[in-house]
Amino acid sequence: MTAVLRQAGVPVNGKRVQTAMRAMGLQGLVPGPATSAPHPTHPIYPYWLRGVAAAHPNHVWGIDITSMRLRGSWMYLVAVLDWFSR
Repeated sequence: MTAVLRQAGVPVNGKRVQTAMRAMGLQGLVPGPATSAPHPTHPIYPYWLRGVAAAHPNHVWGIDITSMRLRGSWMYLVAVLDWFSR
């Protein structure tokens, strides 16, 4: 809403729009992310590394994937690390 109002020539900031929308009882239609809710049909796998300490290099590896929003697209940053030397 802030971007639309600014394009229409109304000098307004996001906090003002948020306050006005809240006062009018309006909210966006886009649902928030549900990244923690598992799908009911997907299997749940056991965590095999519980209680395992990385004792030497190349013993336990991990991975992390992070998404970052760019102008008009997404970028994914992937990190692979050895838990022993992290």
